[in-house]
Amino acid sequence: MGGGGGGGLGGDDHDSADPHRRKKRYHRHTASQIQKLEAIFKDSQHPDEKQRLQLSRELGLAPRQIKFWFQNRRTQMKAQSERADNCALRAENDRIRCENIAIREALKNVICPTCGCPPPVGEDSYFDEQKLRIENAHLKEELDRVSSIATKYIGRPISQLPPVQPIHISSLDLSMASLGGGPSLDLDLLPGCSSTGVPNNNLHFPAISLSDMDKSLMADVAGNAMDEFIRLLQNNEPLWIKSANDGRDGLNLDGYERLFPRANNHSKNPYLRIEASRDSGVVIMNGLTLVDMFMDSNQWVELFPTIVSKSRSLEVLSPGVLGNHSGSLQLMYEELQVLSPLVPTRQFYLLRFCQQIEQGSWAIVNVSYDLPQEISQLSSLQARCHKLPSGCLIQDMPNGYSKITWVEHVEIEDKSPTHGLFRDLIHSGLAFGAERWLTTLQRMCERFACLMVSGNSTRDLGGVIPSPDGKRSMMRLAQRMVNIFCGSINLSNGHQWTTLSGLNEVEVRSSLHRSTDPGQPSGVVLSAAATIWLPVCPQNVFNFFKDERTRPQWDVLFNGNAVQEVAHIANGPHPGNCISVLRALNNSQNNMLILQESCIDSSGSLVVYCPVDLPAINIAMSGEDPSYIPLLPSGFTILPDARHPHPYDRGPSTSSDPHGGGGGGGGSLITVVFQILVSSYPSAKMSPESVATVNNLIGTTVHQIKAALNCPPTTSTTITTTSL
Repeated sequence: MGGGGGGGLGGDDHDSADPHRRKKRYHRHTASQIQKLEAIFKDSQHPDEKQRLQLSRELGLAPRQIKFWFQNRRTQMKAQSERADNCALRAENDRIRCENIAIREALKNVICPTCGCPPPVGEDSYFDEQKLRIENAHLKEELDRVSSIATKYIGRPISQLPPVQPIHISSLDLSMASLGGGPSLDLDLLPGCSSTGVPNNNLHFPAISLSDMDKSLMADVAGNAMDEFIRLLQNNEPLWIKSANDGRDGLNLDGYERLFPRANNHSKNPYLRIEASRDSGVVIMNGLTLVDMFMDSNQWVELFPTIVSKSRSLEVLSPGVLGNHSGSLQLMYEELQVLSPLVPTRQFYLLRFCQQIEQGSWAIVNVSYDLPQEISQLSSLQARCHKLPSGCLIQDMPNGYSKITWVEHVEIEDKSPTHGLFRDLIHSGLAFGAERWLTTLQRMCERFACLMVSGNSTRDLGGVIPSPDGKRSMMRLAQRMVNIFCGSINLSNGHQWTTLSGLNEVEVRSSLHRSTDPGQPSGVVLSAAATIWLPVCPQNVFNFFKDERTRPQWDVLFNGNAVQEVAHIANGPHPGNCISVLRALNNSQNNMLILQESCIDSSGSLVVYCPVDLPAINIAMSGEDPSYIPLLPSGFTILPDARHPHPYDRGPSTSSDPHGGGGGGGGSLITVVFQILVSSYPSAKMSPESVATVNNLIGTTVHQIKAALNCPPTTSTTITTTSL
């Protein structure tokens, strides 16, 4: 090791050839050698080959010894930094715990100076309890993260380490996000922790024990997949053929079979379908930051909440090169979704492999890997999905942006028919295709770019949001709301939708589940969903739901009262991508506001909203941590039906933006989702009154939507609920 007189290799080729002297000899560097090496290390932690050769001649050491000394010194410095961080975290944890205990003891003795009675328990105590739960979850996750890193670098648990004083960390020890140039992205919106509201950490898997043979086989599979993926990227016609209808790239299956022959040809399987697509575009983020996000399963879910319902890294087979993930290989579990309970999720066990192709260019490939039956948790009731080499090519651009080329290639064995409303969308490949991945990535990167803008936009109405910290806090709160909403549509943890009869031939599916997640109300929550088809283009439907002026036409909870937007935050160049704070005029409940986020791209759109009381909104707008504010969102998902324009289409899109509209002409698939806290008691059951309430709420909402958009009342509708 370096620093404290670390050793260098002292053997030579003659020694290694002697069978009696196979054990390599080590010797300690002299004090003058260490002094010289330390002086160079302060200036440059990564000397190039020319510098190493010069040091070799000056110090009388082999270039290999110089290389190993610097490697050991960097590792030692990293370990010291992690130990110092851990000690600081432990001290902060102890301080917070003592402070909480002192505050609780002080509150027990507080009395009112007027009447001498203890003050009533109000909303602040509820918020304090939620905040403590969040803080405890944060501290535990941070402690686990630091512990795993320390164990990796030091070779023993942090509990066995002596305390050390904090050390100065060199300015060269930068976060990966800042290596791409310019100001580093703050990825607080991508922590992958419980505060985000994504139930990603609720996945439980049996321990996986992989032999060296298993790991070698996985490495071979990943390497072959990378080779095939690169060839798919490099070839155009005749392997990829542009559709005459929409100009999208489709795979020539015959050409693919000739170029990549496989031993198991399933072409005779009548239930087998192939979905293959390719798309490319530019995103507002540097390549290294994207690679870092893609190789982290928690950030992967945060980046694609509308597509990825669950993701978990099961085994890191190779960590890759420090700093750019080249050579990184992981075994992962993933579930992909369409935002409707009528479409089952797609489950995969994947190998995710990252390789740096050249300077500023990375390829990340995903390929299915079949685990033994006793380990695999894939549902036998769902369609079998097998991902052939798919993924993306990330290329840095001089302006700090990245060019992305995305390929999706999946085999699906449909043992049960696809729901009629979604058959065209899914069989066309648009539901899970490359275009949806890329447009979602572009929209999310635009959101992060807006987060980085210093100062408040002139569109933030009335100066209600006082500071950039307030804007940032509101964006975090809204993102958590969207994540919770997306996670509520496709159920997990053994919950299933229960189909109920509804009003006006509306089919209702409901779900009753206990909410224990931090940042959500504690108790029993009733979720209900309805999917309808309307002969109106998606852009017009989105505009109808987003516009506060038309909200009284569909929101039965506002009782026809007019709605005013009191705050507005732009999430991108498209005016439909924004966060709003709404309030009802002429309403006795002046203490209650509506937090709403709307987002739209060519693959579809969302309008998600949640009632939040005024004290909670003030907390977020002041820039404080909003993660303990309880949220129970409802909203709408709007997808194109992937059919040709319908004769009842209500006209062209009102937006000229090529990225907006969610499908342009044709009809729309709309999923209405409501979540209601029915009881604060965890043992509550679904009562007939609850069923009647949710049926009436959804039925009335659907009826008012159809009436406002001049649609026939008998338009296809499906409504959904679940039970415990």
